[in-house]
Amino acid sequence: MVCIIDDDEAVRESLRILLFSAGFDTCSFESADDWLESEDKPSTDVFLLDIRMPGTDGTELHRIMLEQGSRVPVIFITGHGDIPLAVAAIQRGATDFLTKPFEDGELIERIGSAIEQFRQEQQRDRELADLRRRFESLTPRERDVLELIVDGKSNKGVATALSISPRTVEIHRARVMEKIAAESVAELVRMAENIRMSSS
Repeated sequence: MVCIIDDDEAVRESLRILLFSAGFDTCSFESADDWLESEDKPSTDVFLLDIRMPGTDGTELHRIMLEQGSRVPVIFITGHGDIPLAVAAIQRGATDFLTKPFEDGELIERIGSAIEQFRQEQQRDRELADLRRRFESLTPRERDVLELIVDGKSNKGVATALSISPRTVEIHRARVMEKIAAESVAELVRMAENIRMSSS
Protein backbone atom coordinates (compact mmCIF):
# COMPACT_ATOMS: atom_id res chain seq x y z
CA MET A 1 0.00 0.00 0.00
CA VAL A 2 1.35 3.40 -1.06
CA CYS A 3 -0.07 6.33 0.90
CA ILE A 4 -0.10 9.62 -1.01
CA ILE A 5 -0.34 12.82 1.04
CA ASP A 6 -0.51 15.93 -1.15
CA ASP A 7 -2.78 18.96 -1.11
CA ASP A 8 -3.01 19.06 -4.93
CA GLU A 9 -5.95 16.91 -6.05
CA ALA A 10 -4.61 16.62 -9.60
CA VAL A 11 -1.28 15.34 -8.31
CA ARG A 12 -2.97 12.81 -6.04
CA GLU A 13 -5.13 11.51 -8.87
CA SER A 14 -2.28 11.27 -11.38
CA LEU A 15 -0.13 9.42 -8.85
CA ARG A 16 -2.99 7.09 -8.00
CA ILE A 17 -3.53 6.21 -11.67
CA LEU A 18 0.19 5.74 -12.28
CA LEU A 19 0.68 3.52 -9.25
CA PHE A 20 -2.46 1.51 -9.98
CA SER A 21 -1.14 0.81 -13.49
CA ALA A 22 2.11 -0.41 -11.90
CA GLY A 23 0.26 -2.80 -9.60
CA PHE A 24 0.33 -0.81 -6.35
CA ASP A 25 -2.63 -0.33 -4.04
CA THR A 26 -2.96 3.27 -2.90
CA CYS A 27 -4.68 5.50 -0.41
CA SER A 28 -4.58 9.29 -0.41
CA PHE A 29 -5.06 12.22 1.92
CA GLU A 30 -5.43 15.90 1.10
CA SER A 31 -3.25 17.01 3.99
CA ALA A 32 -0.99 15.79 6.76
CA ASP A 33 -3.62 16.88 9.25
CA ASP A 34 -6.25 14.71 7.53
CA TRP A 35 -3.95 11.70 7.87
CA LEU A 36 -3.14 12.50 11.51
CA GLU A 37 -6.82 12.87 12.36
CA SER A 38 -7.90 9.72 10.52
CA GLU A 39 -9.10 6.97 12.86
CA ASP A 40 -8.83 4.32 10.15
CA LYS A 41 -5.28 4.59 8.84
CA PRO A 42 -4.54 1.80 6.35
CA SER A 43 -1.48 -0.40 6.78
CA THR A 44 1.14 1.29 4.62
CA ASP A 45 4.37 0.12 2.96
CA VAL A 46 5.59 3.55 1.84
CA PHE A 47 4.48 7.19 2.09
CA LEU A 48 4.70 9.73 -0.72
CA LEU A 49 4.74 13.14 0.98
CA ASP A 50 4.62 16.59 -0.50
CA ILE A 51 6.89 18.87 1.52
CA ARG A 52 4.83 22.05 1.35
CA MET A 53 1.20 21.68 2.44
CA PRO A 54 -1.22 23.91 4.36
CA GLY A 55 -1.21 23.26 8.09
CA THR A 56 1.22 20.53 9.08
CA ASP A 57 3.76 20.26 6.27
CA GLY A 58 5.49 17.12 5.07
CA THR A 59 8.67 17.51 7.11
CA GLU A 60 6.70 18.10 10.31
CA LEU A 61 4.53 15.06 9.59
CA HIS A 62 7.69 12.99 9.10
CA ARG A 63 9.02 14.23 12.44
CA ILE A 64 5.76 13.20 14.13
CA MET A 65 5.92 9.77 12.48
CA LEU A 66 9.45 9.25 13.79
CA GLU A 67 8.41 10.31 17.30
CA GLN A 68 5.62 7.73 17.14
CA GLY A 69 8.17 5.05 16.26
CA SER A 70 7.19 4.59 12.62
CA ARG A 71 9.78 2.96 10.38
CA VAL A 72 7.66 2.99 7.23
CA PRO A 73 9.67 4.43 4.31
CA VAL A 74 8.97 8.04 3.37
CA ILE A 75 9.67 9.45 -0.09
CA PHE A 76 9.35 13.22 -0.39
CA ILE A 77 8.12 14.88 -3.56
CA THR A 78 9.67 18.32 -3.78
CA GLY A 79 10.03 21.40 -5.93
CA HIS A 80 13.51 22.64 -6.81
CA GLY A 81 13.38 25.25 -4.05
CA ASP A 82 12.67 22.59 -1.43
CA ILE A 83 15.76 20.47 -2.02
CA PRO A 84 17.53 21.66 1.19
CA LEU A 85 14.44 20.67 3.19
CA ALA A 86 14.38 17.27 1.51
CA VAL A 87 18.08 16.70 2.19
CA ALA A 88 17.52 17.59 5.85
CA ALA A 89 14.64 15.10 5.95
CA ILE A 90 16.90 12.38 4.52
CA GLN A 91 19.40 13.13 7.29
CA ARG A 92 16.58 12.61 9.82
CA GLY A 93 15.68 9.24 8.35
CA ALA A 94 13.52 9.74 5.26
CA THR A 95 14.16 7.14 2.57
CA ASP A 96 14.37 9.26 -0.57
CA PHE A 97 13.17 12.35 -2.39
CA LEU A 98 12.22 13.17 -5.95
CA THR A 99 12.28 16.62 -7.50
CA LYS A 100 9.37 17.70 -9.70
CA PRO A 101 9.04 17.02 -12.54
CA PHE A 102 10.20 13.41 -12.38
CA GLU A 103 9.97 10.43 -14.70
CA ASP A 104 7.19 7.95 -13.98
CA GLY A 105 9.61 5.05 -14.22
CA GLU A 106 11.96 6.63 -11.71
CA LEU A 107 9.15 7.02 -9.17
CA ILE A 108 8.04 3.41 -9.64
CA GLU A 109 11.62 2.19 -9.21
CA ARG A 110 12.17 4.24 -6.04
CA ILE A 111 8.90 3.03 -4.52
CA GLY A 112 9.68 -0.60 -5.33
CA SER A 113 13.15 -0.29 -3.84
CA ALA A 114 11.83 1.36 -0.66
CA ILE A 115 9.18 -1.31 -0.15
CA GLU A 116 11.65 -4.15 -0.72
CA GLN A 117 14.10 -2.63 1.77
CA PHE A 118 11.31 -2.13 4.33
CA ARG A 119 10.13 -5.73 4.00
CA GLN A 120 13.68 -7.02 4.41
CA GLU A 121 14.03 -4.94 7.58
CA GLN A 122 10.74 -6.32 8.88
CA GLN A 123 11.92 -9.87 8.18
CA ARG A 124 15.20 -9.22 10.02
CA ASP A 125 13.24 -7.79 12.95
CA ARG A 126 11.05 -10.90 13.10
CA GLU A 127 14.07 -13.19 12.95
CA LEU A 128 15.85 -11.21 15.66
CA ALA A 129 12.77 -11.26 17.90
CA ASP A 130 12.52 -15.03 17.47
CA LEU A 131 16.22 -15.42 18.24
CA ARG A 132 15.86 -13.26 21.35
CA ARG A 133 12.98 -15.45 22.58
CA ARG A 134 15.16 -18.53 22.15
CA PHE A 135 17.99 -16.97 24.14
CA GLU A 136 15.55 -15.96 26.88
CA SER A 137 14.52 -19.62 27.22
CA LEU A 138 18.00 -20.53 28.52
CA THR A 139 18.48 -21.26 32.20
CA PRO A 140 20.93 -19.08 34.18
CA ARG A 141 23.55 -21.85 34.08
CA GLU A 142 23.09 -22.33 30.34
CA ARG A 143 23.60 -18.60 29.86
CA ASP A 144 26.81 -18.76 31.89
CA VAL A 145 28.08 -21.56 29.67
CA LEU A 146 27.05 -19.67 26.53
CA GLU A 147 28.85 -16.49 27.59
CA LEU A 148 32.08 -18.38 28.18
CA ILE A 149 31.78 -20.24 24.86
CA VAL A 150 31.23 -16.94 23.06
CA ASP A 151 34.33 -15.59 24.80
CA GLY A 152 36.29 -18.41 23.19
CA LYS A 153 36.79 -20.79 26.09
CA SER A 154 37.07 -24.53 25.52
CA ASN A 155 34.92 -27.05 27.38
CA LYS A 156 37.75 -27.48 29.86
CA GLY A 157 38.08 -23.72 30.26
CA VAL A 158 34.34 -23.36 30.85
CA ALA A 159 34.44 -26.21 33.37
CA THR A 160 37.27 -24.54 35.29
CA ALA A 161 35.58 -21.12 35.27
CA LEU A 162 32.29 -22.53 36.56
CA SER A 163 33.77 -25.22 38.83
CA ILE A 164 31.88 -28.00 37.07
CA SER A 165 33.01 -31.08 35.17
CA PRO A 166 33.76 -31.03 31.42
CA ARG A 167 31.01 -33.61 30.97
CA THR A 168 28.50 -31.26 32.59
CA VAL A 169 29.68 -28.51 30.26
CA GLU A 170 29.06 -30.78 27.27
CA ILE A 171 25.51 -31.44 28.47
CA HIS A 172 24.80 -27.73 28.97
CA ARG A 173 26.33 -26.84 25.61
CA ALA A 174 24.21 -29.45 23.83
CA ARG A 175 21.08 -28.06 25.48
CA VAL A 176 22.04 -24.50 24.55
CA MET A 177 22.58 -25.44 20.91
CA GLU A 178 19.29 -27.32 20.82
CA LYS A 179 17.30 -24.44 22.32
CA ILE A 180 18.97 -21.84 20.11
CA ALA A 181 18.73 -24.13 17.05
CA ALA A 182 22.40 -23.62 16.20
CA GLU A 183 24.03 -26.28 14.05
CA SER A 184 27.59 -25.44 15.09
CA VAL A 185 29.50 -23.51 17.73
CA ALA A 186 30.45 -20.94 15.08
CA GLU A 187 26.76 -20.35 14.29
CA LEU A 188 25.99 -20.14 18.00
CA VAL A 189 28.65 -17.45 18.43
CA ARG A 190 27.27 -15.46 15.46
CA MET A 191 23.76 -15.63 16.90
CA ALA A 192 24.95 -14.46 20.31
CA GLU A 193 26.84 -11.57 18.72
CA ASN A 194 23.71 -10.54 16.80
CA ILE A 195 21.82 -10.37 20.09
CA ARG A 196 24.58 -8.34 21.71
CA MET A 197 24.72 -5.88 18.81
CA SER A 198 20.95 -5.41 18.75
CA SER A 199 20.93 -4.68 22.49
CA SER A 200 23.78 -2.15 22.41
